[in-house]
Amino acid sequence: MFRKVLVANRGEIALRVINACKEMGIRTVAVYSEADRNSLHVRFADQAICIGPPRPTDSYLNVPAVISAAEIADVDAIHPGYGLLSENANFAEVCRASNIKFIGPPPEVTRLMGEKEKARQSMKKAKVPILPGSDGVLANEEEAQHWARKVGFPVILKAKAGGGGRGMRIVRTAEELPNLYHAASTEAANAFGNGDLYMEKFIERPRHIEFQVLADEHGNVATLFERECSIQRRHQKLIEEAPSLKVSPKMRDEIDKTLRRCLTEIGYQNAGTVEFLMDEDGQLYFIEMNTRIQVEHPVTEFITGVDLVKAQLLIASGEKLSNILPAKLEMKGHSIECRINAEHPVKFTPSAGKITAFNVPGGNGVRVDTAQYAEGVVPPYYDSLIAKLIVHGATRADAIAKMERALSQFVVQGIETSIPLHQAIFADEGFRRGEFDTKFMERFLAERA
Repeated sequence: MFRKVLVANRGEIALRVINACKEMGIRTVAVYSEADRNSLHVRFADQAICIGPPRPTDSYLNVPAVISAAEIADVDAIHPGYGLLSENANFAEVCRASNIKFIGPPPEVTRLMGEKEKARQSMKKAKVPILPGSDGVLANEEEAQHWARKVGFPVILKAKAGGGGRGMRIVRTAEELPNLYHAASTEAANAFGNGDLYMEKFIERPRHIEFQVLADEHGNVATLFERECSIQRRHQKLIEEAPSLKVSPKMRDEIDKTLRRCLTEIGYQNAGTVEFLMDEDGQLYFIEMNTRIQVEHPVTEFITGVDLVKAQLLIASGEKLSNILPAKLEMKGHSIECRINAEHPVKFTPSAGKITAFNVPGGNGVRVDTAQYAEGVVPPYYDSLIAKLIVHGATRADAIAKMERALSQFVVQGIETSIPLHQAIFADEGFRRGEFDTKFMERFLAERA
C-alpha cells in the first residue's frame, strides 16, 4: 500500500480522497492555490503546498508545479480526483516518467477514450451499441453534409476532444449545417485546442444512463450497476440516482458482459464510467467514457456498499478485484444525489462570496460531501459545485422523501445556491413518477418562466 499520496485537486473531491486515505493509514499531501489557502482540504491533509495563483491554469492545471510539489513531498502516488488533470494523458505520462503512481488508467487508455471518435470506434469493434454516425472525423463541411444525408436529420456535431457540451451543435436541416459546423469547430478549437468534429444521429428525447466500472491491473473488470443522470441543464448534471427505473435486469446483465469484455480488450484499469443514451424505445447507445471517478459516485457507493475511492487506491497498489469487492455484488435500495451549486436558482448566474451561515442535514441515510463551512469563501475562479447531498432509502419514494427533508434543513447563507431549484424539481409530479429525459429541465424551466 502507498505510504504517501498527493491529491491533485481541490474542494469536496480533494477532501473525499483525503478522508479515504486517512482511513487506510495513508499520509496525504494537499496542493492549493492562493485562493484556497483556507480550504478544508488544506487543513485536513497531513501536508499542504501552495502551487500558484488563483487561476487554474496557474495552479491546479500547472503540471510542472504539481509534479514539483509531489517530488518535494516525496509521495508514492497522485490521485487526480475529477476534472482538472484527471483525464490528462500527458499528466499521467509525466507521473510515470517521474516514478509516481498515477491513480487512474494508463495514459494510453486515457488518450484513447479522450478522443471521442476513437473511443466510439473501439466500442463499436467490441460490439458495444453506438449511435449511427460518421466513420471518423469530418474532413470538412461537405463531408458533414454527406453524412447528415446518410444518417438522416436531426444529427449532432460533437468535438473530437470535447466534453461538457462544448463544441456540440444539433443540426435539423441541411441549410443550417454550414453555420453550425463552423460554430462548433471554432468553439471546440477555443476550448480544447482541437477543432475536429464527428457526427452522430440525434435522439430527440433520450435518457442519460451510465455504468460504473472498476478494473484491476490483472485483467479483471467489474461493473457496479448503473446511474440515471437525465436531469441536466446545458449538458451539466443536476441530479443523479441509482438504479435507473428504465434499465431491466436483462439489459443490466447484457451491458455488464459487454463492458467486461470490451474493457479487458483495451486494457482498462482503475475506476471509470461508460455513458449511454437511451432512446424512446429503450435501446442503449454508447456516447463516451470518463476515465476517472465521477462527481456522482456516492449513489453507487450507497446501493453497493463499496467505497470507490478506496477501491481506486487498492487497485493502484496492485490488489485484485477479488480482494476488493464482495463475491456477489447486490443492489440495495435507491440513492439520489443533488449537486448544490453556488449560483442563482433562477438566473443561474455564479454566486461567489463569503458564506455567513452553513448547516448541513444529517440522519440515517443522509450524506453530505463538501469542503465548505461557515465563514468560508467561495472563490470566483472555479466550478460552482460547493456540496453534494446524497440520500439512500429502501425505495425511490423513500429516497425522495428523505431528500426533500434534507434539502429543507440544508442552510447556506451569504451566497445564492441551487437548493430552491432542487426543491422545486422534487415537487414536480413528472419527476416523482420518473417521467423524464434529458430535456426535462428545458420544459420545467419554461413552465416556471
